Amino acid sequence: MRNRLRELRAERGWSQQKLAEELGVSRQTVNALETGKYAPSLPLAFRIGRVFGLRIEEIFSDAPD
Repeated sequence: MRNRLRELRAERGWSQQKLAEELGVSRQTVNALETGKYAPSLPLAFRIGRVFGLRIEEIFSDAPD
């Protein structure tokens, strides 16, 4: 699953640790999400959307690379 997390985080000048704190997850989870090694649960995907003020579809895509 592709996502825009790294891009969105960089736009805000946030570290992975800062985003992790905003989401209530570990920095390792943020890293795994950004690198596509982990797909978020639906509740986490909604939290990510709320943090960035975007719909899930604007952040995540199941389109191939």
